[in-house]
Amino acid sequence: MPSVLVTRPEPGASRTARRVLEAGFQPILLPLTETAALPADAGQVPADALAVAVTSANAVRHASEEIIAALAALPCHAVGKRTAEAARGAGFLSVREGPGDAEALAENMGDAFSGRTIVYLCGRVRFPVFEQRLEAAGVQVHAVETYDTSAVRCSDGDVLALTSGQPVDAVLLYSAKAAAAMQVLAARPALKLLFEKTRFLVLSQRIAAALDYSAGKAIEIAATPDEDALLALLRAPR
Repeated sequence: MPSVLVTRPEPGASRTARRVLEAGFQPILLPLTETAALPADAGQVPADALAVAVTSANAVRHASEEIIAALAALPCHAVGKRTAEAARGAGFLSVREGPGDAEALAENMGDAFSGRTIVYLCGRVRFPVFEQRLEAAGVQVHAVETYDTSAVRCSDGDVLALTSGQPVDAVLLYSAKAAAAMQVLAARPALKLLFEKTRFLVLSQRIAAALDYSAGKAIEIAATPDEDALLALLRAPR
């Protein structure tokens, strides 16, 4: 059974592993990043906010009860299905599922909230494009950082034990931070043979850019930035 390295953190890692197994592959759980809550309270919420934007389910999962209570009555614009599910589960009363892409969500919200203030629940580590697009449209974006992301240190021995020292057929990468960590991991002398013929499947061009194209890696980019499209790459005949 072909092996697939799942690099995302929990709770998503186990869910992805089940889907990989159902697709006929052997999942190997090796989270390359981890998330932790940041202190945030209702005092950070502006009184004139008219909506909430969320581009990561982690931003909702790590938000304090106080933050959720302060925002729950506002319309919540989630980037896609998983994030919308997390927002509903956290207690938001009106959740609108977006197109699955942060830039497209910014375009939609820019039209609706020009000249107004919104709250953006987000991580400390994030790309600025979403906020930049909204601000260019005249939206006042108030970012509330609810979590931080850091790299997980993996020893050569850990990786060799998880893979039984056998080559890895595919790696799933969900973030640029994980891709950068994977780049370092695959370059280690003790691990190079594991990743010589590996397919690196990524959610976006931005994530692909964190890998080294010059090293001859087989990098494939999902048609849309969601897990369904990522796993479609995995199942596609070669």
